Amino acid sequence: MAKSERTAVVLVAAGRGLRAGAGGPKQYRTIGGVPVIYRAMEAFSRHPDVFAVQPVLNPDDSAMFTAAVAGLKHEAPTHGGATRQASVLAGLEALVTHKPDIVLIHDAARPFVSQGLISRAIEAASRTGAAIPAVAVTDTIKVTGANGNVEDTPDRARLRIAQTPQSFRFDVILEAHRRAARDGRSDFTDDAAIAEWAGLTVATFEGDVANMKLTTPEDFVREEARLASLLGDIRTGTGYDVHAFGEGDHLMICGVRVPHTKGFLAHSDGDVGLHALVDAILGALADGDIGSHFPPSDAKWKGASSDQFLKYAIERVTQRGGRVANLEVTMICERPKIGPLRDTMRARIAEISGVDISRVAVKATTSERLGFTGREEGIAATASATIRLPWSV
Repeated sequence: MAKSERTAVVLVAAGRGLRAGAGGPKQYRTIGGVPVIYRAMEAFSRHPDVFAVQPVLNPDDSAMFTAAVAGLKHEAPTHGGATRQASVLAGLEALVTHKPDIVLIHDAARPFVSQGLISRAIEAASRTGAAIPAVAVTDTIKVTGANGNVEDTPDRARLRIAQTPQSFRFDVILEAHRRAARDGRSDFTDDAAIAEWAGLTVATFEGDVANMKLTTPEDFVREEARLASLLGDIRTGTGYDVHAFGEGDHLMICGVRVPHTKGFLAHSDGDVGLHALVDAILGALADGDIGSHFPPSDAKWKGASSDQFLKYAIERVTQRGGRVANLEVTMICERPKIGPLRDTMRARIAEISGVDISRVAVKATTSERLGFTGREEGIAATASATIRLPWSV
């Protein structure tokens, strides 16, 4: 049987993460603009040798989970228990009907697991039956007593930092967890400890120092700074669009339907605000303009909703490993009045583009009754977009 049909994952995400401070469970906070749990799950969902990802959740988190991992393939979530150990057992039991040969058990609070680490975990479990990723200790470690005094200095050459995903033959780790539950043992801090207690030999394989667990507020600050440093190519693009008025009873402006005495003369819905933003993003990417990606000569774009154009431009940023730092659009018109709708438009742009509303600005001005906008023959829009990309030559 191929590996892609044999390997499943238990993603443990039922904890409360109290040490991470205020802001809700840490697995649903964002890091680098992306939910922690999305980053943790995405690597497994997209790995070619993983056929099932089994999330284990706190029952109160279902709505947050659904929103955070939208677009990722996974099994129906199962509810966790009072301890991590109980949650892992729940995840293993949920996978029984899938009959995996190998299972990887991973903490959702480790969002930086790489494809390479996953592959090493699968290979190690196939070869040894039980294995964990381990990183060498570089600091000197001290053992202290209850009074805080040093009692021992272990040889750091033999010490390792254990990480996840920990990998096992499925039937073996399932039985070990079941046995621990039957014996009333609930004090194990990781799955390797249960395997050791059950008499298994646990091997190690090369871990990854980037695969750190987010535990404290300082962890989030440090990792945000690290991710920002990786996106050192800061680019700004500008866009401009204009559409004339024709017959109609509404205008689409920045994704919002605005009642009006006229409509736009346009091939699509004529949303000048979104069109200008799309051009600004594509300009920052040096990736052509809206007309080159959505030519007006193509009948399939006739009457098209412009939100799909903005989503497409954002996806182009994401595909390059980048992030949107700021979006700004200025509407130039006499009517309709943009001010009362400003925040509604900001919210709609934020929703379409998947960025926080604090990174979206909508402004408006008139042309003092001068020109075609002053004569109310149409509306113009200018836009700018600031994006961050990984630096490349």
